[in-house]
Amino acid sequence: MTIRWRDRAGWWMRDYLTATGLLLGGITSRDDPRDYRSGTGRPCVVIPGVYETWHFMRPIVEALHDRGHPVFVVTDLGHNRRPVLDSAELVTRFVTERGLDDVFVAAHSKGGLIGKYAMLKLDPDRRLVRMVAIATPFSGSRYAEWAPNRTLRAFRASDPITSALAAEDAVNDRITSVYGVFDPIIPESSVLPGARNIELPSGGHFQVLRHPRTIAIAVAAAAAPA
Repeated sequence: MTIRWRDRAGWWMRDYLTATGLLLGGITSRDDPRDYRSGTGRPCVVIPGVYETWHFMRPIVEALHDRGHPVFVVTDLGHNRRPVLDSAELVTRFVTERGLDDVFVAAHSKGGLIGKYAMLKLDPDRRLVRMVAIATPFSGSRYAEWAPNRTLRAFRASDPITSALAAEDAVNDRITSVYGVFDPIIPESSVLPGARNIELPSGGHFQVLRHPRTIAIAVAAAAAPA
Protein backbone atom coordinates (compact mmCIF):
# COMPACT_ATOMS: atom_id res chain seq x y z
CA MET A 1 0.00 0.00 0.00
CA THR A 2 1.40 3.39 -1.02
CA ILE A 3 0.93 6.11 1.58
CA ARG A 4 0.96 9.69 0.37
CA TRP A 5 3.43 12.07 1.99
CA ARG A 6 0.54 14.31 3.05
CA ASP A 7 -1.02 11.44 4.97
CA ARG A 8 2.31 10.66 6.63
CA ALA A 9 2.80 14.30 7.61
CA GLY A 10 -0.72 14.48 9.00
CA TRP A 11 -0.25 11.35 11.09
CA TRP A 12 3.10 12.66 12.37
CA MET A 13 1.53 15.91 13.51
CA ARG A 14 -1.58 14.35 15.06
CA ASP A 15 0.51 11.67 16.73
CA TYR A 16 2.70 14.09 18.61
CA LEU A 17 -0.26 16.23 19.56
CA THR A 18 -1.84 13.07 20.96
CA ALA A 19 1.36 12.18 22.83
CA THR A 20 1.58 15.70 24.28
CA GLY A 21 -2.02 15.51 25.46
CA LEU A 22 -1.48 12.12 27.07
CA LEU A 23 1.71 13.33 28.74
CA LEU A 24 0.06 16.45 30.15
CA GLY A 25 -2.89 14.36 31.28
CA GLY A 26 -0.55 12.19 33.29
CA ILE A 27 1.17 15.20 34.86
CA THR A 28 -2.06 16.87 35.95
CA SER A 29 -4.06 13.75 36.84
CA ARG A 30 -4.84 12.93 40.45
CA ASP A 31 -6.26 9.51 39.58
CA ASP A 32 -5.23 6.59 41.75
CA PRO A 33 -4.64 3.52 39.55
CA ARG A 34 -5.68 1.29 42.45
CA ASP A 35 -9.25 2.43 41.80
CA TYR A 36 -9.30 0.14 38.74
CA ARG A 37 -8.49 -3.05 40.66
CA SER A 38 -12.11 -4.00 41.34
CA GLY A 39 -13.97 -6.53 39.21
CA THR A 40 -14.63 -10.24 38.83
CA GLY A 41 -13.29 -10.77 35.29
CA ARG A 42 -9.84 -11.90 34.22
CA PRO A 43 -7.17 -9.75 35.87
CA CYS A 44 -5.37 -7.41 33.49
CA VAL A 45 -1.95 -5.81 33.72
CA VAL A 46 -1.05 -2.78 31.58
CA ILE A 47 2.51 -1.98 30.52
CA PRO A 48 3.05 1.41 28.87
CA GLY A 49 5.90 2.35 26.54
CA VAL A 50 9.17 4.12 27.19
CA TYR A 51 8.87 7.51 28.93
CA GLU A 52 5.18 6.83 29.43
CA THR A 53 3.07 6.60 32.56
CA TRP A 54 0.00 4.40 32.75
CA HIS A 55 -2.14 7.40 31.75
CA PHE A 56 -1.15 6.84 28.12
CA MET A 57 -3.20 3.65 28.27
CA ARG A 58 -6.18 5.13 30.09
CA PRO A 59 -8.66 4.45 27.22
CA ILE A 60 -7.82 0.73 27.39
CA VAL A 61 -7.70 0.68 31.19
CA GLU A 62 -11.16 2.23 31.42
CA ALA A 63 -12.63 -0.03 28.75
CA LEU A 64 -11.35 -3.17 30.48
CA HIS A 65 -12.51 -2.01 33.88
CA ASP A 66 -15.95 -1.02 32.56
CA ARG A 67 -16.37 -4.63 31.42
CA GLY A 68 -15.66 -6.06 34.85
CA HIS A 69 -11.92 -6.69 34.69
CA PRO A 70 -9.67 -5.70 37.57
CA VAL A 71 -6.85 -3.71 35.99
CA PHE A 72 -3.43 -3.46 37.61
CA VAL A 73 -0.81 -0.79 36.99
CA VAL A 74 2.82 -1.58 37.86
CA THR A 75 3.58 1.83 39.31
CA ASP A 76 7.20 0.87 40.08
CA LEU A 77 7.88 1.05 36.34
CA GLY A 78 7.66 4.82 36.66
CA HIS A 79 8.32 6.31 33.22
CA ASN A 80 9.57 2.93 31.99
CA ARG A 81 13.22 3.83 31.40
CA ARG A 82 14.73 0.64 32.84
CA PRO A 83 16.13 -2.07 30.54
CA VAL A 84 13.57 -4.54 29.21
CA LEU A 85 14.91 -7.37 31.39
CA ASP A 86 14.70 -5.33 34.61
CA SER A 87 11.20 -4.12 33.78
CA ALA A 88 10.04 -7.64 32.97
CA GLU A 89 11.30 -8.78 36.38
CA LEU A 90 9.30 -5.97 38.00
CA VAL A 91 6.15 -7.05 36.18
CA THR A 92 6.45 -10.73 37.02
CA ARG A 93 7.30 -9.97 40.66
CA PHE A 94 4.25 -7.70 40.84
CA VAL A 95 2.02 -10.47 39.46
CA THR A 96 3.46 -13.15 41.76
CA GLU A 97 3.37 -11.06 44.94
CA ARG A 98 -0.31 -10.28 44.39
CA GLY A 99 -1.19 -13.86 43.63
CA LEU A 100 -2.55 -13.00 40.21
CA ASP A 101 -3.21 -15.85 37.79
CA ASP A 102 -4.75 -16.22 34.32
CA VAL A 103 -3.55 -12.68 33.55
CA PHE A 104 -4.15 -10.71 30.37
CA VAL A 105 -1.51 -8.13 29.42
CA ALA A 106 -2.19 -4.97 27.44
CA ALA A 107 1.03 -3.25 26.38
CA HIS A 108 2.18 -0.33 24.28
CA SER A 109 5.44 -0.04 22.34
CA LYS A 110 8.35 -1.03 24.65
CA GLY A 111 5.72 -2.56 26.94
CA GLY A 112 5.20 -5.30 24.36
CA LEU A 113 8.89 -6.26 24.53
CA ILE A 114 8.68 -6.31 28.31
CA GLY A 115 5.57 -8.45 28.19
CA LYS A 116 7.05 -10.92 25.70
CA TYR A 117 10.26 -11.26 27.73
CA ALA A 118 8.22 -11.89 30.88
CA MET A 119 6.06 -14.52 29.15
CA LEU A 120 9.06 -16.18 27.54
CA LYS A 121 11.68 -16.17 30.29
CA LEU A 122 10.12 -15.34 33.66
CA ASP A 123 6.74 -17.05 33.76
CA PRO A 124 7.24 -20.81 34.29
CA ASP A 125 3.76 -21.13 35.83
CA ARG A 126 2.19 -19.41 32.82
CA ARG A 127 0.40 -16.79 34.86
CA LEU A 128 0.50 -14.44 31.84
CA VAL A 129 -1.85 -16.18 29.44
CA ARG A 130 -2.25 -13.67 26.64
CA MET A 131 -1.04 -10.24 25.49
CA VAL A 132 -2.23 -7.55 23.12
CA ALA A 133 0.81 -5.50 22.13
CA ILE A 134 0.14 -2.15 20.46
CA ALA A 135 2.75 -0.54 18.19
CA THR A 136 5.59 -2.66 19.55
CA PRO A 137 9.04 -2.69 17.84
CA PHE A 138 9.34 -6.48 17.76
CA SER A 139 11.96 -6.21 15.00
CA GLY A 140 13.49 -3.00 16.33
CA SER A 141 13.44 0.46 14.80
CA ARG A 142 16.03 1.89 12.44
CA TYR A 143 15.62 5.28 14.10
CA ALA A 144 17.11 3.88 17.30
CA GLU A 145 20.51 3.79 15.57
CA TRP A 146 20.67 7.58 15.99
CA ALA A 147 19.03 7.78 19.42
CA PRO A 148 20.73 10.13 21.92
CA ASN A 149 20.76 7.73 24.87
CA ARG A 150 20.93 4.04 25.87
CA THR A 151 17.25 3.95 26.78
CA LEU A 152 16.25 4.54 23.15
CA ARG A 153 19.20 2.79 21.52
CA ALA A 154 17.91 -0.42 23.10
CA PHE A 155 15.34 -0.55 20.29
CA ARG A 156 17.98 -1.17 17.61
CA ALA A 157 17.44 -4.43 15.75
CA SER A 158 21.00 -5.37 16.75
CA ASP A 159 20.42 -4.84 20.47
CA PRO A 160 21.05 -8.17 22.26
CA ILE A 161 17.66 -8.28 24.00
CA THR A 162 15.65 -7.01 21.02
CA SER A 163 17.35 -9.44 18.64
CA ALA A 164 17.01 -12.37 21.07
CA LEU A 165 13.30 -11.68 21.48
CA ALA A 166 12.86 -11.48 17.70
CA ALA A 167 14.48 -14.91 17.33
CA GLU A 168 12.25 -16.60 19.92
CA ASP A 169 8.72 -17.55 18.86
CA ALA A 170 7.57 -19.89 21.64
CA VAL A 171 4.96 -17.45 22.98
CA ASN A 172 4.11 -15.62 19.76
CA ASP A 173 0.89 -17.59 19.30
CA ARG A 174 -0.39 -16.04 22.54
CA ILE A 175 0.28 -12.49 21.36
CA THR A 176 -1.90 -10.19 19.27
CA SER A 177 0.11 -7.40 17.64
CA VAL A 178 -1.90 -4.30 16.73
CA TYR A 179 -0.36 -1.49 14.70
CA GLY A 180 -1.19 1.32 12.31
CA VAL A 181 -0.73 1.37 8.58
CA PHE A 182 2.03 3.93 9.22
CA ASP A 183 4.09 4.33 12.40
CA PRO A 184 6.38 7.38 12.57
CA ILE A 185 8.55 5.69 15.21
CA ILE A 186 8.62 2.10 13.93
CA PRO A 187 8.90 2.21 10.14
CA GLU A 188 9.53 -1.56 10.09
CA SER A 189 5.97 -2.10 11.41
CA SER A 190 5.06 -4.35 14.32
CA VAL A 191 4.42 -7.61 12.49
CA LEU A 192 5.31 -10.56 14.73
CA PRO A 193 5.66 -13.95 12.97
CA GLY A 194 3.35 -16.56 14.46
CA ALA A 195 1.24 -13.98 16.27
CA ARG A 196 -2.16 -12.63 15.35
CA ASN A 197 -1.23 -9.47 13.45
CA ILE A 198 -3.84 -6.75 12.96
CA GLU A 199 -3.16 -3.63 10.90
CA LEU A 200 -5.46 -0.71 11.61
CA PRO A 201 -6.77 1.49 8.79
CA SER A 202 -5.09 4.46 10.44
CA GLY A 203 -1.59 5.64 11.30
CA GLY A 204 0.40 6.79 14.29
CA HIS A 205 2.31 5.40 17.24
CA PHE A 206 0.17 6.99 19.96
CA GLN A 207 -3.13 7.57 18.16
CA VAL A 208 -3.62 3.81 17.87
CA LEU A 209 -4.01 3.65 21.65
CA ARG A 210 -7.31 5.50 21.26
CA HIS A 211 -8.51 3.78 18.12
CA PRO A 212 -11.91 2.09 18.70
CA ARG A 213 -10.74 -1.12 17.06
CA THR A 214 -7.65 -1.32 19.29
CA ILE A 215 -9.86 -1.01 22.35
CA ALA A 216 -12.31 -3.60 21.00
CA ILE A 217 -9.47 -6.04 20.29
CA ALA A 218 -8.08 -5.66 23.80
CA VAL A 219 -11.50 -6.12 25.41
CA ALA A 220 -12.23 -9.22 23.33
CA ALA A 221 -8.82 -10.77 24.05
CA ALA A 222 -9.17 -10.15 27.78
CA ALA A 223 -12.49 -12.00 27.87
CA ALA A 224 -11.57 -14.89 25.54
CA PRO A 225 -11.02 -18.38 27.03
CA ALA A 226 -7.39 -19.17 27.82
